[in-house]
Amino acid sequence: MQNKVRMLREELGFTQKELGERLGVSRQAINAIEMGKFDPSIWLAYDLARLFGVSIEYLFLFKEEDRK
Repeated sequence: MQNKVRMLREELGFTQKELGERLGVSRQAINAIEMGKFDPSIWLAYDLARLFGVSIEYLFLFKEEDRK
């Protein structure tokens, strides 16, 4: 699933480690989300969107072919 996590993280000036610490996840988890290798739980997606001040729909691009 494509997302805007990296773009928004960089706009706020956070490293992956800093963002992970704010959300209670590892730097590796943030990296995997940014690379599209890991889909976050709905609660982590909610926390990310809330931290960035955007909607989940803005943050994550949902495409039917990505559906599991």
